[in-house]
Amino acid sequence: MSKANTTISNGFMQNLTRHADVRSARLSSSDQTGRNQDYWLIPPNESVVLGEIAGPGCLTHFWMTSFCRKIMGPSIVDPVLGSNVAPVNEIHNALGVTWEEQDPFYYRKALIKITWDDQDTPSVLAPFGDFFCVGHSLPGNFESAPFNVSVKPEEANKFGAPAALNCFFPMPFNKKAKIEIVNENDLPFGLYFYIDYELCKEELPEDTVYFHANWHRENPCEGWGNDLQVNSPAVQSVANLTGEDNYVILETEGKGHYVGCNLSVNHFQGSWWGEGDDMIFIDGEKEPSINGTGSEDYFGHAWGMQKNAFLYNGSIIHESEKPGYQVSYRFHIADPIHFSESIKVTLEHGHANHLSDDWSSTAYWYQTLPSPKLDILPVEERIPHVAEMPAVTQKAKKGLNKEQQKAYESAKERELAYVSEKQNQMELKYNKTRESSLGNKEHAKRVKDSLKGE
Repeated sequence: MSKANTTISNGFMQNLTRHADVRSARLSSSDQTGRNQDYWLIPPNESVVLGEIAGPGCLTHFWMTSFCRKIMGPSIVDPVLGSNVAPVNEIHNALGVTWEEQDPFYYRKALIKITWDDQDTPSVLAPFGDFFCVGHSLPGNFESAPFNVSVKPEEANKFGAPAALNCFFPMPFNKKAKIEIVNENDLPFGLYFYIDYELCKEELPEDTVYFHANWHRENPCEGWGNDLQVNSPAVQSVANLTGEDNYVILETEGKGHYVGCNLSVNHFQGSWWGEGDDMIFIDGEKEPSINGTGSEDYFGHAWGMQKNAFLYNGSIIHESEKPGYQVSYRFHIADPIHFSESIKVTLEHGHANHLSDDWSSTAYWYQTLPSPKLDILPVEERIPHVAEMPAVTQKAKKGLNKEQQKAYESAKERELAYVSEKQNQMELKYNKTRESSLGNKEHAKRVKDSLKGE
């Protein structure tokens, strides 16, 4: 056997046995002054470019972790000194020392936006959390081939809990990659991040397809019989062969392949949300050539969803742990679904679409450019449903004695001083973040220039 025909068969790690003539690099939130303030603070209602990279190349890995807190009262921590250490409230919010609360829905209030080459429209547009499979703004520990999330056990299944987020989908580009975070919150968004990438010396092959992701929500899905019990004879008697009124995960035109989704369901009937079939229409067909037998079957489970997370399918949030909430995923990495003209990926919301639940999903796919025009709901329409404790109002509040009145006045005085100086510190960090954004652009240019010199 000649050397030219010798191959090493060791599965998905086979590429590790061959040298690749590429330049590895990273953009990150690392403190560009050499100190340890390694996070960026993105101002309210502002967009920040994490990186802009000249190609050809490929993004290979994202790691991110974030925080978004509201000051609830004064702290005994000096606001200047406290703003120049790690944000330890993510480790523990010490009672009596600090009083800040995490915005429970900030994962939905910030967007991740990625634009390829010279396009004027993004190819990735999704809420920050949902892109990384944090559905309902509820991080859950799970591991899959393209994504994983790590949450401290005591924080799991809490809205807005801090988490480590990883994405390993390869994202090639020929001319340019631009990665942005859009903070549509009225609070600052803190972010640590790595963006690992490779630069190539030659243009990518003509048949290269580009990574895309987009989020969709129906709140609620328009069911025709939400007051009928799941699996009842009345519901089972209705047919659906055309997919009319199905929930749409993805609909796009072009050439490429669908590689999966995450689906977040908030179920209201208290029965079972997943009796609907998956129906996938390829290249304009009127009847689906890919037709399933139930939502849990599409996600690779059976007889309902279980608390299991596998390489390509499983549960992230299971309804047994958080009643009414389910986050599931299915990645078509070993079995991509190809299309040459168009694709429409759908699921019935209940058999024949009879249920009216809150469904949201992030679809992932690769396709040729130009990208479709992606859209996103306004921030107020992205907030998840949450059951809230009723407000309790005292019938009559006792008048304060002198000592109590003094305590209130002291707390208010301390809070005004604390918030004022905290705001000054945040403004400094906003400016530093803007400068670091420019610094990352220069860093990417230096790496690119070093490749040209080889």
